Amino acid sequence: MAPDGSHPDILKLVALLNVGSGSANHKGEEHLRGDLARAFDSMGITAELNFCPGHELKTLAEAALARAKTGEIGAVVVGGGDGSIRTVAGVLAGTNIPLGVLPLGTLNHFAKDLGLPQHLDAALDVIAKGATRMIDLAEVNGEAFINNSSIGIYPYLVLDRERRRSHHKLAKWMAMVPAVLRVLKHFPRRRLAISAEGWTRPYRTPCLLIGNNEYGMELFTLGRRHYLDRGELSVYVVKQRRPFGFFWMIIRMGFGHVSQARDMESFRLKDVLVRSKTSRLPVALDGEVEMMHPPLHYRSRPGALRIIVPGTLL
Repeated sequence: MAPDGSHPDILKLVALLNVGSGSANHKGEEHLRGDLARAFDSMGITAELNFCPGHELKTLAEAALARAKTGEIGAVVVGGGDGSIRTVAGVLAGTNIPLGVLPLGTLNHFAKDLGLPQHLDAALDVIAKGATRMIDLAEVNGEAFINNSSIGIYPYLVLDRERRRSHHKLAKWMAMVPAVLRVLKHFPRRRLAISAEGWTRPYRTPCLLIGNNEYGMELFTLGRRHYLDRGELSVYVVKQRRPFGFFWMIIRMGFGHVSQARDMESFRLKDVLVRSKTSRLPVALDGEVEMMHPPLHYRSRPGALRIIVPGTLL
């Protein structure tokens, strides 16, 4: 690697594209394949393009990692949303193999926090230039996440939304509306115990969110991260226990009026343990839900991922 963080030797790579991601689904596989092949060829990069469903990403990423370790390829690229990026990032964590990102999801939170361009051609140009930096990952019980993990209302929303999409073939936003109404009617409040740095506190909350570094809570920084390399977890415990209070808090958040005293407690920690009396908990990881067995051990993994970024961010 050059002193400025660039990887001029990225002349061959493997790109893993989730066929179920928003942009890939919209463009169509053949159209997107042609665009990517032409773009990489014009940049002098030999790219092996693998279009696959999300459940195959981990296996393909492990195969790409093995090739990267032998020097056969210089980087691995993932195209999709945050869930797809999380899967591949978890495989590459701790290996120093560069990961390139093509933001093909619906919201692309991770790419935005990295300062990556959202237009495909510009994102490809970033990969071609090959500048890299080290950023943090976080994990819970060995499962990596790039943005955040949550317990409570959001996992229930996702599970209900996906159930409706499966049964009625609805778009995400159409399935989310009745899911929100159902969750507000059957409002979940979890009894959790949070332990860290020698203390333990009990909570009854509709939402516990743990971020990979700190999230902004002000009007113009809400839901965004300025830093991805502070080596810390940001823990947010919602205090509002009733549906109306929770809904009103969300509205106030949109205007940057969150009150630490009234709405939530927050902590910045290196690791944290979350206990629950239940044997299984639905846990959201970057927008996807997994059933996990408490206790849940969250920890930061500082500098675990080498990521390809615009040169201006080095």
